Amino acid sequence: MSRILTAVLTLFCSPVAHALVPPDYQEPPSDFTAEIEAGFQLNTGNTESSSFNGRTKLVYDTDATRQEGTIKAYFAADDEKTTSEKYDLQLQSSYKFYSGYVFGRGDFTWDKFGSYTQVSTISGGYGFDAISNSSTKLSLEVGPGYRYNLPIATDTIPNPEANKDVILRTAAKFEQKLQEYTSLNADLTSEVGEDNNTLTLDMSYKNTLFQDWAFKIGVNIKYTQVVPEGSKQTDTITTFNLLYTFQ
Repeated sequence: MSRILTAVLTLFCSPVAHALVPPDYQEPPSDFTAEIEAGFQLNTGNTESSSFNGRTKLVYDTDATRQEGTIKAYFAADDEKTTSEKYDLQLQSSYKFYSGYVFGRGDFTWDKFGSYTQVSTISGGYGFDAISNSSTKLSLEVGPGYRYNLPIATDTIPNPEANKDVILRTAAKFEQKLQEYTSLNADLTSEVGEDNNTLTLDMSYKNTLFQDWAFKIGVNIKYTQVVPEGSKQTDTITTFNLLYTFQ
């Protein structure tokens, strides 16, 4: 009797289970997304070397707000000494409404061999999506901010004083899906101040290899109008990374 009852329950439950969970069922998208990448880099400008870099990006995106944080690390050395050591931290909190969003942002850089060893920028303002569809997205941002720059020490100025400046920050963030498995991103940021101006272009090309893994080529170019004596105005970092995305 028990065997007959078990067989009946098995036959009854199997179609019910298939009806409740169809074979093509997928989990609903999550509000949380993370990217982790690491790989090889080439440096030109104030440093000439090649070595390791890593990046982690966390995004929590809901209907009302978007929280975003990015950490980058660059390290390079030749046969004799360390030639590059740089860390970037970017934080942005946005509150959405019908015509766009308002945001608060912090950008912090520690660069042992850069023209400025410490750069901290706090800014806020307004942003909106000029283009937003399934394949293309363009976001524009503008707002005031405050920047702190500490120049690198030189032989003529061994103890430099930090520069503090009120700035106007403008940014354009572009995302383009080229094909099903490839995409292009480009962020252009301008900071205009009374004492100094900067322009930063951050571009990347991503090609999905399989599932959540992708190969990514990135180029970061930063131009600083006023730099300490002996430093170059333009720094370029080119990266070749393996990227993993999960959500």
